[in-house]
Amino acid sequence: MTMTFQEACAAVCAPGTMFEIQEAEVLGRTSKVFAGTPPNIRALFALAAARTDEFIIFEEERWTMPEVLDMAGKIGHLLVNDLGVSKGDRVALAMRNYPEWIAAFVAVTSVGAVVVPMNAWWVTDELVFAIEDSGSKVVIADQERLARMQQAEPGAIDATVVVARAGGSLPAGVLDMATSLSDGATMPEVDIDPDDDMTILYTSGTTGRPKGAVSTHRAVLSALLSFAARAAVAAIREPEDEDTIEEGGKPQTAFMLCVPLFHVTGLVPVMLGSFVSGAKLVMTYKWEPNRALELIEQESVTNFVGVPTMSWDLLEAETFAERDTSSLRSVGGGGAPMPPELVKRIDENFQRGRPGLGYGMTETNAYGPQNAGDDFVNNPKSTGRPVPIMDVKVTDPMGETLAVGETGEIWFRSPSLIRGYWNRPDATAETIVDGWLRSGDIGHLDDEGFVYVSDRAKDMILRGGENIYCAEVEAAIYEHPAVYEAAVYGVPDERLGEELACHVMIKEGEQLDVGELQQFVGQRLAKFKVPSIITVVHDQLPRNASGKILKRELRDSVTPTA
Repeated sequence: MTMTFQEACAAVCAPGTMFEIQEAEVLGRTSKVFAGTPPNIRALFALAAARTDEFIIFEEERWTMPEVLDMAGKIGHLLVNDLGVSKGDRVALAMRNYPEWIAAFVAVTSVGAVVVPMNAWWVTDELVFAIEDSGSKVVIADQERLARMQQAEPGAIDATVVVARAGGSLPAGVLDMATSLSDGATMPEVDIDPDDDMTILYTSGTTGRPKGAVSTHRAVLSALLSFAARAAVAAIREPEDEDTIEEGGKPQTAFMLCVPLFHVTGLVPVMLGSFVSGAKLVMTYKWEPNRALELIEQESVTNFVGVPTMSWDLLEAETFAERDTSSLRSVGGGGAPMPPELVKRIDENFQRGRPGLGYGMTETNAYGPQNAGDDFVNNPKSTGRPVPIMDVKVTDPMGETLAVGETGEIWFRSPSLIRGYWNRPDATAETIVDGWLRSGDIGHLDDEGFVYVSDRAKDMILRGGENIYCAEVEAAIYEHPAVYEAAVYGVPDERLGEELACHVMIKEGEQLDVGELQQFVGQRLAKFKVPSIITVVHDQLPRNASGKILKRELRDSVTPTA
């Protein structure tokens, strides 16, 4: 007889097990923690040093774990001994998914510095803001991000820039990583406490500028253990049939890394989670579904992790039927809700791959309720349940806990939460209340503990896994001299979940071309934040009695059947 979810959690987290839960003081507050949490990320990488196998497959390149850790040691030596990076200093990573990104992340966090992953879509102004806001001392970049930084005003970036995969000569003062690393150099020794800062991940801002979400070593490691515990619960409840296991035992776990490393999903559960799980990472230069299917077959990928649009893309790809995808055990990811029809299609079209979805946030280090396998097929509208290290509640507007089934704002409490926002005490106090994180999402819990998300409290659009705050886009639009007022909103999109749209009222006597406005916004914000649907009007936008623009009415005028 199959164990209930609660019985499986109790078995996995029982005293004396790897996932035993106990209480400890964390940042001045009593919190549930895993008894076996490593002291810092260095301890995780030390465990990974026992691996000698292939770790990263990147296009035609194959990197072993010793090669990755050897490069990380050299970068760590460069940072500390040549560039003067000390514990607590910030080091930004501004590049697309490359093996060097991973090696640099290991280096920065292992020397006690704080890593600041930059969104690779960002344009010059966004990069400059985050580098300045975080006070990054060093930026490790690729050639494309270097070119964007060079477009900044002279003196705008006060940091040493190191370039990976440099092509040709570099500007004066910019270091070439390939020629700057010393043969035989090893990782410097640094003492790191569990509650020292480890990462700053920038999230789109509700007021126009991104906020830096700061996580400690303990928070990131707690999230990793939470994912591992949840996998253990799933394995107990839905063990793999013996006849599906190949001769010679279970295949090596292989993750397809299709989401960016600067996103918390790619960073924590996929990349960091693969270090000690024995998994290999299969990375691509860019997303292309037919190429992804080729690699799934070629590298016997077991776990496909992406936003739901990528799962759609796989199923719709011309080569899907002719490719062998039987190695896949899990198909899913996070970053956006998964339509019930997609859950059904995944379950029916992959030989062994079961649908899976995680509901996490940057502020929870990606960990949250998860839904997979039979639970997901039977409850396709739910984002699932968390293991007991995380508490979930639903509250009314006053913060009072609501009963099961009642709809309100979803709050989380877990050791994986961020400690706050970088230099933003007001934003921290607004989001983290008495140790609980206000998600900004609206939903309810059922009597089995399943979480259902129905809406968002914040004015935010979720486009293909990318969070876009309307205020940030509106702020850029308002910079155009012809704009009198603007309202940005989301419209339904079958592939992306939501597409970005806006209404713009122009000033009297002015003219404004849609393409011109898109180009104008694209010079100030990343490409995915540029509205694809723009309605230019000459009359004032509709408002309610309090003067607030009625975005629902505008949205309905664009999508009358929505």
